[in-house]
Amino acid sequence: MTASVMLAGCDTDQVSLANNAKANQPVPPKLLAAMVEKDMDLQSPILVRLFKQEAELEVWKQARNGQFALLKTYPICRWSGDLGPKVREGDRQAPEGFYSINPSQMNPQSAYYLSFNTGYPNAFDKALGRTGSQLMVHGDCSSRGCYAMTDEQIAEIYSLGRESFFGGQKAFQLQAYPFRMTPVNMAKHRNNPNMPFWKMIKEGYDHFEVTRQEPKVDFCEKKYVFDATRAPDAKRDPVFDASAKCPAYVIPEDVVAAVRGKQARDEAEYAKLVAKGTPVARMNTGIDGGMNKIFAAKIPEGSTGLSEGAEGTTLQMLAMAKAPGTIPGHVNPPKPNLDSVASAPAPQEEPVVAVSPPASSRVATAQPAEKSGGFFSNLGRKMGMGSSETTATTPPPQATASVAPAAAPVTPPTAASRLKAAVTRFVPGHDKKEAPKPAATAAAKPAEPAKPDTRLAQTRPALKPSVSDGAGEATQIMGAAPVVSSNSFDSRFGAMK
Repeated sequence: MTASVMLAGCDTDQVSLANNAKANQPVPPKLLAAMVEKDMDLQSPILVRLFKQEAELEVWKQARNGQFALLKTYPICRWSGDLGPKVREGDRQAPEGFYSINPSQMNPQSAYYLSFNTGYPNAFDKALGRTGSQLMVHGDCSSRGCYAMTDEQIAEIYSLGRESFFGGQKAFQLQAYPFRMTPVNMAKHRNNPNMPFWKMIKEGYDHFEVTRQEPKVDFCEKKYVFDATRAPDAKRDPVFDASAKCPAYVIPEDVVAAVRGKQARDEAEYAKLVAKGTPVARMNTGIDGGMNKIFAAKIPEGSTGLSEGAEGTTLQMLAMAKAPGTIPGHVNPPKPNLDSVASAPAPQEEPVVAVSPPASSRVATAQPAEKSGGFFSNLGRKMGMGSSETTATTPPPQATASVAPAAAPVTPPTAASRLKAAVTRFVPGHDKKEAPKPAATAAAKPAEPAKPDTRLAQTRPALKPSVSDGAGEATQIMGAAPVVSSNSFDSRFGAMK
């Protein structure tokens, strides 16, 4: 009895839901109003979709007509790794694929405020020998192979999952994708080595798009199978084994027809995009994950990494927008994985991620280098400064005089030296392991890490205001008593403690 109401923790500890106030926060009034508008019940089933490149998490909920409709889209504060599935323990990759989340995977006492385990590896991952554990969707905006939200966001998402379990949903589906599976994105990434896997999970994406029903997921012959049912002449339901031969099964004809129609339209559009020369995206394993623009705009020297935002918006445009939750002072925006850059082979003519710089640079935060150099580097050369702070692959200027150190320490800084300091700040250098540096720059000090913005909250309260109720970046009412709804885990499971 006790085990039935215990949940696995982020650090493998097991705790009861019954006495946890964070896990019992009510669904925010604005979300309740949205449910009424969309003809949804509070405790109807949910479904979650994740997109790395767009850095977005969608919560879908079943309406009274039986179909799922989009309830809310949450910007992802941080995700790890590259576009592509997780393969092994420690590769920092956030997983991709279809996973099932049951109550035992919900963690009310996570070290990252609240969380739920994605369920990686699933049967497909295991059949391929993939390894990894404790891959979560959690708060704290800090990721090491997970999908990280703000604390306020995960509190909302957690409450929606909890209510769906109260309503009788045994598990909700998590669909994790590298990007929205549109013809444009498929064309951009057409040469990516992960494309066979992405085409396979796009089948499930298409099933959901045309039916607005949670696709039934099975595995056989080390592949995904969606919406399989018993063959007309079969006496029992098919039994699937991810590593074994596929049993006899059929897919409902109406689903097959709808999916084929969508795929035909997608393939026609894809062919047009390829024919007109849509640029191939570039893979860049030197960048560790991504961050939604709304968060990157709030962080000093913030970067979206491998994420892409909506067209027409910039970090400057979003700087005045309200952040969806508290951004912790220790947040770490996407930066180059310098160890992987140093050990990477010479650049090849192969696809790499669209938002990354040219393959010759391999530095995530560098601006794409032009033959004549950027504004600051050109101005620096005119003022008589060298280019030792540019990336290792940038050729040195042919006729640039080096700047000699001041003869006496009492000499005040010149305009040229101040300009050089500005150039150093805006044109990032490369790690010394990437390539041998000239003797003149060998002793250069490494750039100091950016100090956290002191305006951001340094500590997190136990409970977080709802992002649906317009919470700002740090608007928690300190000392407020937690509100436990009448249908909380405490009231339902209290007798089982």
